[in-house]
Amino acid sequence: MKPITITNVNVIDLRFPTSREHIGSDAVNKDPDYSAAYCILETDAGVEGHGLTFTLGRGTELCVSALRYLAQVVKGRTLESLTSDLNGMYLQLTGDTQFRWLGPEKGVIHLACGALINAAWDLYAKVEGKPVWQLLAEMTPEQIVAAIDFRYITDALSPEEALAILRKGKAGQRERLEELEAKGYPAYTTSVGWFGFSDEKIRRLCREGITDGWTHFKLKVGGGAVDDLRRGKIVREEIGWQNRMMVDANQKWGVDEAIERTLQLAELKPWWIEEPTSPDDILGHASIRCAVEPIRIATGEHCHNSVMFKQLFQAGSIDVCQIDSCRVAGVNENLAIILMAAKFGVPVCPHAGGVGLCEYVQHLSIFDFLGVSCSLENRVIEYVDHLHEHFRYPVKIRRGHYLVPTDPGYSCEILPESLEKFCFPEGEVWRTG
Repeated sequence: MKPITITNVNVIDLRFPTSREHIGSDAVNKDPDYSAAYCILETDAGVEGHGLTFTLGRGTELCVSALRYLAQVVKGRTLESLTSDLNGMYLQLTGDTQFRWLGPEKGVIHLACGALINAAWDLYAKVEGKPVWQLLAEMTPEQIVAAIDFRYITDALSPEEALAILRKGKAGQRERLEELEAKGYPAYTTSVGWFGFSDEKIRRLCREGITDGWTHFKLKVGGGAVDDLRRGKIVREEIGWQNRMMVDANQKWGVDEAIERTLQLAELKPWWIEEPTSPDDILGHASIRCAVEPIRIATGEHCHNSVMFKQLFQAGSIDVCQIDSCRVAGVNENLAIILMAAKFGVPVCPHAGGVGLCEYVQHLSIFDFLGVSCSLENRVIEYVDHLHEHFRYPVKIRRGHYLVPTDPGYSCEILPESLEKFCFPEGEVWRTG
């Protein structure tokens, strides 16, 4: 069979005007336009690899520029040359000796790495004729470990420990898959509680959510203390005490204020408080966790890399690990984080509040259940109900559960007409907006 060669990398600045309806709004990000630096790996075989990194509008052009630069690493390469050494691909993208100083392994450059690495996995899975979760589940433990950069995390997780976790995870895999295929993967909805929504809209969306089978609901907080509690009581009135409620401060508070404000919300019995302070403050999260127990602490969507997650685990700072599919450098780095979470006994509940993130993270959580944690206890995937119509293979939800995707790839391919309409600034929606 002739090797498949990547002949070109097409990079697109893609933006959706979600701020017009307050979709995605929170206490810090009040006017987000859900956006993406999007790339397409074109090949001489006709098959394409699609990848994106999530952004909020202004500044997406910076990720686009970084992505175009990094594309030089894969352009002209055969797919086999990338997949035969997945960690080598990761290291080459994250380790440019002059470009790397702009990070390293954080910020705009790392976001761009995530888009490109995810595109390579999408291409890999499509050529193999499998969804990414299946590709991962069928890889040997040795292949998974070989895809991971262990340089900075061996004091928390060694390759030998990772192998042991993965080998144990092979047992019962078929039965767990049958369970997922029958029931789906548990999810929670954020769509009821965006910051800019009126009280009436929150009530209506909660009622609709209950009718649709949702049992886990998240509310954005970080406004005035009285207002936060009032809005929280609205959600509780509508969903009852038998269902779970989470609150998300989106990094609004300092440590002392986070403790005070979380305790003020305790009467709502939140299942977790999410991003109560700066995502960089490892010890701050530990202090908050100690002070507000038994309310659980969740964070991770803004963690730059596996080193930050390592420290959160080691310091006992979090109860819930919220990986993001493209904030870190794609599938490779998320594999490291998922394995560390398993070792430390912290459930992985991915962040998915953004364009394409629901499509992505379902694969990571399914693999976690099939081959790593082997548990659904205290595990849910975030879900937001917008922008899925732009994807060729959108997520499928039934009664508050993700259904197992069956189409080959990473589910992140956006329809050509959507790419044309929403590309910035020349797309129709921006020219006529």
